[in-house]
This record gives sequence, structure tokens and C-alpha cells, in this order.
Amino acid sequence: MKITEQNFMIQLKNRNEKALEYVLTEYGWIIKTIVKKHLYLLPNLQEECMNDVLLAIWNHIDSYHSDRSTFKNWIAGIARFKAIDCKRKYLRYLAEESLDMADEIADPQIDTGLMEQEISEEVEEILSFLNEKDKILFKRLFIDEEAIEIVAADMNMDKARIYNHVSRGKKRIKKFFLQLRRG
Repeated sequence: MKITEQNFMIQLKNRNEKALEYVLTEYGWIIKTIVKKHLYLLPNLQEECMNDVLLAIWNHIDSYHSDRSTFKNWIAGIARFKAIDCKRKYLRYLAEESLDMADEIADPQIDTGLMEQEISEEVEEILSFLNEKDKILFKRLFIDEEAIEIVAADMNMDKARIYNHVSRGKKRIKKFFLQLRRG
């Protein structure tokens, strides 16, 4: 079966690998552009990140809804978040290595302080329209990766209330990015 613009989505959902090849051929430039923009200081991680984006598309195609966003916007969002995640993983990796080992592995051209600042700015941009309490929740749960039980105890909230805040916050973030892409 020939994969076309009209049938690639169905074929992706049916796990036809040729449909993923079609996505790479037709939409790969979007992924590549976004990944390169965010990982310009880490060219050696760009290909791995692009593969992560394709894997995320493959694994989460059922969460795409054409009535909420275009496919281009959906994969652009995935690419952006995967690139940010890739930067965070790289910085964590550097932090875990001993100073001697980091000097051997790390590229001296890469300014980790600049990368940390870029990640911080991107996270702040994403969370900028949430109220302060929700910003704190998102940072503690998704950036600092604290356990929900600890966050609930510290903030004197039960877990159900935290889940409600997170759910509403995710909806606000999604709505913000959909408006941003449309306008």
C-alpha cells in the first residue's frame, strides 16, 4: 500500500513503519529545524533527539487529535519538548561525572551555564501564564522530579488537589500553545 497524506495517519495508528518513513520524508524538516535550534551547541545529540521525537510520534500517535491541532504543530511541540529534555539529560550527565571525566567528555566549546540559562528561560516561558502556586507545583513535580507525597506534605495539600491543579495547568499550557501556533 502506498502511503499518502490522506492515509499516513491511519497507517501510523496501524503500526505501519512505512507511515513513519513518510512522516520523516514529509515532516522531517520540522523536527530537524526545531531540534537544531534548541541543540545547536550539542550537534552530537541532535540525531539521537530526532530519533526520540520519531519514537514519541510512533508511541503516542493515538494522542494526536486533528480537531485540536495540526499534525505539524503537534510534532513541533513534541520536538521542542524532546530537545529541552535532551539538554536537561546532558546537563545532568555532566553534573554526575567527576570534574576530570567531564573535562574529557565535555566539549570546551559548550557553555553549560548558557545551556542551563536557555533551559530555565524555556521552562519559564512555558510556565509564565500559570499562577505562582501552579508554577511551584509544576517545577517540583516535573523539573525537580519530587514525589507527589513529599510535595503534598510540604504544600499542605492532598494528592487529589495536586492532581487537579496539574490537570488544569496542563490544559492551560496546551491551550496557550494551540493559540500561539494558530495566531
